[in-house]
Amino acid sequence: MTPPFNRRVIPAGIRESTWDTPDGHSLRRFDWAHRAPRGGILFLGGRGDFCEKYLEALAHWHGQGWQVTAFDWRGQGASGRLGADPYTGHIDDFSTWLGDLAAFWRAWQVSGPRVVIGHSMGGHLALRAASEGVIEPAALVLCAPMLGLRDGNMPDWLMHGVAGLMCRLGDPRRPAWKWSEKPGQPPDSRGALLTHDPERYADELWWRDERPELVMGPGSWRWLERAYASIRHLAAPGVLEAVDVPVLMLGTDRDALVSWRAIARAAARLPRCELVNFGERARHEILREADPARSEAMMRIDEFLTRLLA
Repeated sequence: MTPPFNRRVIPAGIRESTWDTPDGHSLRRFDWAHRAPRGGILFLGGRGDFCEKYLEALAHWHGQGWQVTAFDWRGQGASGRLGADPYTGHIDDFSTWLGDLAAFWRAWQVSGPRVVIGHSMGGHLALRAASEGVIEPAALVLCAPMLGLRDGNMPDWLMHGVAGLMCRLGDPRRPAWKWSEKPGQPPDSRGALLTHDPERYADELWWRDERPELVMGPGSWRWLERAYASIRHLAAPGVLEAVDVPVLMLGTDRDALVSWRAIARAAARLPRCELVNFGERARHEILREADPARSEAMMRIDEFLTRLLA
C-alpha cells in the first residue's frame, strides 16, 4: 500500500533555487526533473500563494510523467516584497508579472510540449499572457481563474474607479481590506472560503509558521486597482476570441473570492475551452479540496492533457 503523501515535506527530487528576472529581481522556483518526461508543466499560483501549498499537486503531475516547475511571483512567497510592510501584497502593474512570466518562459528548458496550469490570479495571468502571445503553451488549465472578483452589485468599471480613487487618496501600497487584528495572522473564517478540507488548509498554516517569509495578507489598493484594470482588459471584445489554445477551465459557482459568472462568460468566448463547474463540492482552492472533488479535478486534468498530447 502506498503511504499517504506528506504535504509538509519537500520531496527529495525537487530542486529549490532562484532565478533572476531581466531587471535583476530574484524569484524563488521549484524544479522537479523527470528522466523521461512527456513534457513540462509550469504551475502558477494565485495571489498570496507559495510553492509549498501545491506540493501534492506537483507530485501527482510528476508521477504522471511530467517535468514540473513552479515559481513564486515577484513580491510574494519567497520572492521578496514590494509594499511598505512585510505582509501586504503590492504590485505596480500586472504587466510587471507578465514580463517576468514571458522572460521565464523563454528561459525554461523542457523536452516535449509545455503546459501551463494556473490557479486564481495565476490563471488570470496565464490567460492574459497567452492572449498577448508572450507564452505559447500547448494547453492551458485554469483553476478558479481570477477573471472577475466575487459577484457583487456594482460593475467592474465602477469598482475600478473606486479603487483608483482610494489610490489617489492615500498610499496605494496600504492594504485594501482588513485581514486580521494581528498582522500576519489570517482570520478564523479564511479556511472556509478556500476549501472543505481543514487538514489541507492546516498545511498552509504550518508552512507559514515553518517559513515566516511566506506569510502574506491583503492586497494593496494598487493591486486591487490594477487587478480590475487587467480583468477589464481581458473582457474587452476580441481578446479572448483570439486565444487559439486548448483550455480546460475548472471552477465553482459557490466561489466566494472570484466570479463564477465571469468565468462562464470567458469560457463561452474562448474558441477551444472546456468548462467544469464543481458547484457545492468545491470552494476556491479546487486543487486543495477534500478528496472527492480534488481527485475528480486531477483526473479531469490528466484526461484533458492525455487526450491532447498523447
